[in-house]
Amino acid sequence: MKRDYYEVLGVNKDASDDEIKKAYRKLAMKFHPDRNPDNPKAEEHFKEAKEAYEILSDAQKRSAYDQYGHAGIDQQAGMGGAGGFSGGFADAFGDIFGDIFGGAGGRGGRSNVYRGADLRYNLEISLEEAARGTETKIRIPTMAECETCHGSGAKAGTKPETCPTCAGHGQVRMQQGFFSIQQACPKCHGSGKIIASPCPTCQGSGRVKQYKTLAVKIPSGVDEGDRIRLSGEGEAGVNGGPPGDLYVVIQIKPHTVFQRDHNDLHCEMPISFTTAALGGEIEIPTLDGHAKIKIPAETQSGKVFRLRGKGIKGVRSSTHGDLLCHMVVETPVSLTERQKELLRELETLSGEDSARHNPRAKSWMNKVKEFFGQ
Repeated sequence: MKRDYYEVLGVNKDASDDEIKKAYRKLAMKFHPDRNPDNPKAEEHFKEAKEAYEILSDAQKRSAYDQYGHAGIDQQAGMGGAGGFSGGFADAFGDIFGDIFGGAGGRGGRSNVYRGADLRYNLEISLEEAARGTETKIRIPTMAECETCHGSGAKAGTKPETCPTCAGHGQVRMQQGFFSIQQACPKCHGSGKIIASPCPTCQGSGRVKQYKTLAVKIPSGVDEGDRIRLSGEGEAGVNGGPPGDLYVVIQIKPHTVFQRDHNDLHCEMPISFTTAALGGEIEIPTLDGHAKIKIPAETQSGKVFRLRGKGIKGVRSSTHGDLLCHMVVETPVSLTERQKELLRELETLSGEDSARHNPRAKSWMNKVKEFFGQ
């Protein structure tokens, strides 16, 4: 005995056409034989759901079923009223077939209006420009709407015609026995239109390659990899679709003095042997000019001096970063004989109490002895 069709689909008797279709799609996806090759019960459920949907998706058959049950449907079949698949079933099954096998699917015609592609432009700027902000101009290639045909692709005085093969839907349906397959129309390639007389400027594409110059405002504090979006400055859309966007990606040139770390700046400052030993005052560069710092006596190589607020104020920051100066004690070169003589004398004097004058060396030697177990 056949089950009630509404019960098969799991819907109420007052269910709308969309609810019936949605319920059927869910069951068909679940019990499709290709998804359950080793489950004969799944195939039975699939056929049962297909039969229920075929009846309930047809207004005339549904009315007969609601009044007389299965007997009303059998009577219609005997009168020749139910042969093959109904149009509603073919549409729904075409959608499901596309879902299962990755096809385009979709009931009826599809929209042929597409948004233009987004574009990317790598803009290289200096560290100073990134810190202070700047405005520059860039020249980019892009696909723009053809001015001759205004994007239609058709020659002046003509217009695109409805494709006779798909009647403008952009898709055709092929039915082989049980399966109904929907695919792009081979005549218009899915556009739904054919151009008998193409525009000589764009050869029927509706778009032409152009170069355009744009002004780009770079905000202060931008960093490597930051993106600036120029809305609507990407490629033109297809068939009247909106244009894409242009993304300007910031790349910062290597600097001869500074290295950037987010909002902080780092630099190496070479200092003489005597300045490191005796102390003194040195002049260092900053993005705002020169500054002076005092070097205390006995400064070791690698010592870091921090200058507050001498870094960069980031785009999303409320304060400036810092400038960190790394001291590098420079070994003197090209010494005269007199200079060498003085250094040897210093070495001799220092050797009398090396632990006092070279504390790091003594500490290091102690660690070496511990390592070798001496």
